[in-house]
Amino acid sequence: MSKRRPAPEPAPTLFEAASRGGTGSSSNVPLAERMRPRTLEDLVGQAKLFDRDAAFAKSIAADRVRSMILWGPPGSGKTTLAKIIAETTKARFVALNAVLAGVADVREATRAAGEARRYEGKRTILFLDEIHRFNKSQQDALLPHVEDGTFTLVGATTENPSFSVNAPLLSRCKVFRLSGLTDDNLVELLQRALTSAQGLAAEFEADHEVLLAIAKLAQGDARRALTSLELCADIARAEGTRTISVEQLAAQAEHKTLLYDKSGEEHFNVISAFIKSMRGSDANASIYWMMRMVEAGDDPLFILRRMIIFASEDIGNADPRALEIAIAADVAFRRLGMPEGLYSMSQAALYLATAPKSNACNVAWHLAQTAVRTHGALPVPHHLRNAPTKLMKAEGYGAGYRYPHDEPGGVAAGATYLPEELAQEVFYEPTDRGYERTIAERLRRGG
Repeated sequence: MSKRRPAPEPAPTLFEAASRGGTGSSSNVPLAERMRPRTLEDLVGQAKLFDRDAAFAKSIAADRVRSMILWGPPGSGKTTLAKIIAETTKARFVALNAVLAGVADVREATRAAGEARRYEGKRTILFLDEIHRFNKSQQDALLPHVEDGTFTLVGATTENPSFSVNAPLLSRCKVFRLSGLTDDNLVELLQRALTSAQGLAAEFEADHEVLLAIAKLAQGDARRALTSLELCADIARAEGTRTISVEQLAAQAEHKTLLYDKSGEEHFNVISAFIKSMRGSDANASIYWMMRMVEAGDDPLFILRRMIIFASEDIGNADPRALEIAIAADVAFRRLGMPEGLYSMSQAALYLATAPKSNACNVAWHLAQTAVRTHGALPVPHHLRNAPTKLMKAEGYGAGYRYPHDEPGGVAAGATYLPEELAQEVFYEPTDRGYERTIAERLRRGG
């Protein structure tokens, strides 16, 4: 009979230590951490989610937390909410960061959670920050333990879970969407930080215009707004003044960080704008959105891949050179790298934006695909079949086939090549734009 032993409590992490509060060395703790709300009532923004009467708030108050994914942009309150759950729940709370943790860490947390449940009857909540950083196999390692209730998973991600979390795991978690904070939300937080004892304790003052400027620069990110305020306060302190000014803000905000998640929703919003601008033949917008992606750190090869697709999907035979240009830009970039590769990328984007457009090739293969799926494997007409054996020839394979090169103009006029059931179908209808005008005229002449 094995001896029962309580599951060891993990040593306090930086996450847990911060969540316990304390002001012993507050000057060394960033302002954003000192001002982190400790209760749902202290939260600013996300009213539909955090309101006292909301189901989510009620589940936390009743200590009935279920597995969930918190999805929102940086600084929207995901980690704060996890810490509030940690303060409120009676369950063991274990925090991991997917950037630093691996399957071994999950295995150890699972072992401890299992022992706590068996020997003490205690539930465990596992908070996994940046869950999108876990690959498929690492996420799969979580699945059976979420399934059997070994622990309740609270995952946080800045990226759309539809793209970054495995479907089986996602189906077992409720997704809560957090929005970026509004400028008014951020101004409220900044005013609170100026006067609060755990904040700047009224050491400095700032008018509404300055706080609003900080809020707009932060783009909905509470952490960024509070960090900017703290940096302004450092400058004011060095200058020997109590007033925080726009000039101090400008001194510490030389570069505006772009809101962008390179494999999530905002990524797809921007790439969509890029594609639609090229499709709309707007060269200025096309080059702008391309550089938005480049400046945000997106993979140039992804952008080039999208241009190669676009060349066939939206230009096609209206300008056959478009595909050549896009592929050449891809090859050139792989040879040159950054920043010189931007020349070929820009050339390709501008060429694609200004080229004549046609989606006839795109429409053609979709129509042909539909015909295949609708009619199934229709028999190949006998005159199109190969006849390598005497038996096949005796069965009529190849009979009646007309060799186009032996016909006038190299075209067997009136010959059919589709199955009989589809003989009247038209999949490809070239437009009158660009080179497709020539193709259309050739088809009207019969080849």
